[in-house]
Amino acid sequence: MGLRRPEWPDVGDLVIATVVKITSYGAYVMLDEYDKEGLLHVSEVASRWVRNIRDYVREGQNVVLKVLRVHPEKGQVDLSRRRVTKRDKKEKLLFWKKDRKAESLLRTAAEKLNISFEESYEKAGALIENAFGGLHEGLEKTAKDGVDVLLELGIDKELAVTLEEIAKEKIQISLVNVKGILELQNPKPKGVLIIKEALKHAKEVGESEGVDVTVYLVSSPNYRIVVSADDYKSAESVLEKATNSALNFISKNDGKGSFQREK
Repeated sequence: MGLRRPEWPDVGDLVIATVVKITSYGAYVMLDEYDKEGLLHVSEVASRWVRNIRDYVREGQNVVLKVLRVHPEKGQVDLSRRRVTKRDKKEKLLFWKKDRKAESLLRTAAEKLNISFEESYEKAGALIENAFGGLHEGLEKTAKDGVDVLLELGIDKELAVTLEEIAKEKIQISLVNVKGILELQNPKPKGVLIIKEALKHAKEVGESEGVDVTVYLVSSPNYRIVVSADDYKSAESVLEKATNSALNFISKNDGKGSFQREK
């Protein structure tokens, strides 16, 4: 990979590796992100006794491994497969794929402007990584919010515009949805209007947070509220604020309400 990284991974890091050689005592791998050799000892292949290591890994296979020890003086890294959870594997593979895609987009921009990849990284990639923690994260935000995201980092306008065009063409913005049922009741003559105002309060939370909040009637007195955001943490936070806003308003106006989270 051409993006800036430490020379060696840290203990505890998850890494992508390609199996290059299998022996009776383990498998030798190349760390794709660091261009270093690693050893997956047979005792770290699986949580149970391994009769044949080839039942678990094979030459040419990409695997997600956890770093146990780093030996710069030996030029080797000790690794584990059995200590990698399914969730670890899924998240690491997703990050790796995004990382590779981001590098490809930066290379495309460099080719369009007839500059080297190294120059494009120096003038844009490094700035984006420093600001957003990752190149893909920055390009994804650019695809969503426009070229100003890059211009504010001090990136040259021509390069910024080119990256924006490529990002908008190649990166699909995916949103996550969280939802639940609001039950709102008010016995007053103007109870219907009070309920509508309570729902309006919920929607206004979304507007203030820059997140889409949709509310629609299921069957009186139940209303489904759906929050769409870039990530689950943001979505859950807005959902909580929006429902609390509606419930507080209905309560202050002599009504009652409840909220039930849906999966």
